[in-house]
Amino acid sequence: MALTTDPDEDLVRRVGQGDPAAIQAMVARKLPRMLALASRMLGDLTEAEDVAQEAMLRAWKQAPRWRPGQAKFDTWLHRVGLNLCYDRLRRRREVPTDTPPDRTDDGPAPDRGLIAAQTGIRVDAALARLPDRQREAIILCHYQELTNIEAASLMSVSVDALESLLSRGRRALRQTLADLAPGHDPGASPSSARAAEGGRT
Repeated sequence: MALTTDPDEDLVRRVGQGDPAAIQAMVARKLPRMLALASRMLGDLTEAEDVAQEAMLRAWKQAPRWRPGQAKFDTWLHRVGLNLCYDRLRRRREVPTDTPPDRTDDGPAPDRGLIAAQTGIRVDAALARLPDRQREAIILCHYQELTNIEAASLMSVSVDALESLLSRGRRALRQTLADLAPGHDPGASPSSARAAEGGRT
């Protein structure tokens, strides 16, 4: 098997050696990605922050034992984050509640206007209603910007299966957000449009 080129290899090595600057750099580089992933998977900022912090703690503990070459560290970290999210989603299903969790507003900043903010909330709500695997595929490819090959590996499915999940997820989003099609609402966020319309080229 060909070795995988990992842009984080040197950083992980330095974190494993206890370099304070490297630890700070890893947090700055990875914490926002883990927080974004967990926010969209869980729709709850408090839980997302807990997941992101736990993922970073595991990254710090794993760094001294990390052996480069088989997988990218970022891919491994995403798998950790997803597993933590699914643990929480399973616990939610085991404890029925009449009150849905607070959703994170990942929409555009307030100065983009009320319509733009409402667009972000609507997209998040539509994303939350997708089946888990379709939502995961959309989040990994369109919001986390992983390649189809990376996302498929992360989800333990073939690229064809991933593309099928993406296609079904996009179709459901297009139907739910038909009135937000490009040209209808200039305030729609770029990531929202990419997810509904087919994403990266």
